[in-house]
Amino acid sequence: RLGVLGGFVKAVDTFGDQPNVINGASDLMVEAFGKEIGAHSRAATGAGSLPFNVSVEIDAVIEFK
Repeated sequence: RLGVLGGFVKAVDTFGDQPNVINGASDLMVEAFGKEIGAHSRAATGAGSLPFNVSVEIDAVIEFK
């Protein structure tokens, strides 16, 4: 079961749509695993830079049985 999905979005300090960017990953998890397994809490954070100069970084906490 997917528990928490988090994402960092590389952006300038005036950008405020980080949650909309992370919605893509959030929607993909629900589409891939269904509403029951793919349901999760979510966090979106802006960052001035990310490792390897990537634009978005996604992490998740997943429980396997």
